[in-house]
Amino acid sequence: MAARLNTIAGHVNPGLREAPNHMTTQRRSPITSHVLDVALGKPARGVPLELAIYSDNSWITVGRGVTDQDGRCGVLMSEGETLSASTYRLHFDTKTYFLSQNIAKPFYPYVEIVFEVQNPLEHYHVPLLLAPFSYSTYRGS
Repeated sequence: MAARLNTIAGHVNPGLREAPNHMTTQRRSPITSHVLDVALGKPARGVPLELAIYSDNSWITVGRGVTDQDGRCGVLMSEGETLSASTYRLHFDTKTYFLSQNIAKPFYPYVEIVFEVQNPLEHYHVPLLLAPFSYSTYRGS
């Protein structure tokens, strides 16, 4: 019953999503990410990431997180923090992840994805598909 109520609450208020145990809800940031290790065919767990906004010719960090067991990072911004129409950057510390996978000398020590938020009322999901010698991204939903 609680899982069904969480699903309904998520439809009514998209700012809430099901927690991993499906028994509680947690706030979802307006910007989220998901990292998949395409070489292993599984989520990339434990990737540190940082969200920054470009303002006055410099980057200002607005949030940090680490991917969970499903490779997702759903809470990057503090509660009450809102988006503005601006340029954002997601910085992924891929070296930390690759070292945890026993890849001693990763080719990409970090990945940065810079993107424009044009409508601050929308949700922006920015996945990273990662491998030791390549990466790709797209705007998810």
